[in-house]
Amino acid sequence: MDLYLKILIGLGLSAASGFRLFVPFAILSIFSISGIYNTTSTPFIFSSDLFLVIFIILSVSEVLLFYNPWIDNMLDLISTPASIFSGIIITYFVLYDTEICLRLLISVILGGLVSLNVQLLTVKARSSTSIFSKGNGNQIVSTIENISSIFISILVLKFPLAGIFVSAIIIYLIYTFIIKKGRQVRK
Repeated sequence: MDLYLKILIGLGLSAASGFRLFVPFAILSIFSISGIYNTTSTPFIFSSDLFLVIFIILSVSEVLLFYNPWIDNMLDLISTPASIFSGIIITYFVLYDTEICLRLLISVILGGLVSLNVQLLTVKARSSTSIFSKGNGNQIVSTIENISSIFISILVLKFPLAGIFVSAIIIYLIYTFIIKKGRQVRK
């Protein structure tokens, strides 16, 4: 697989980990075990049944916890810095067979920043809905985040360029939602 495709996959999975930390890891593991994604270029952790179960348990727990309006705002305190590491780690693993210096540079700068920026957008969207709907709209934001993380992860592993394009559209839509809510507050 070409380096630029691996970079696109890493960035797409980093964006997905900005929505949910563990979902991209679980989907990458499912794709690696089923043979859909080439496992020779990823470490054994994604080909292990044990880690697949761990990633699925973590993903389901994270998804369910974000549906509680009080817990999701507290989880943002943990998931915001963790999203940086999640983006770095998943990009690092996708670029596993490239040169170490290039892998570290791309993982830290691009993977971590993409994941952090997506996470900060979702935190802002969730806080905006908390203010305007007294916490009742958080389930809608959580559902959008869950679907986005799953959809982007699957799409970027199957069709990297389309996955990046779709993730950019989703991020843009969330950003415009936040800008519109911000203008309503100022009026």
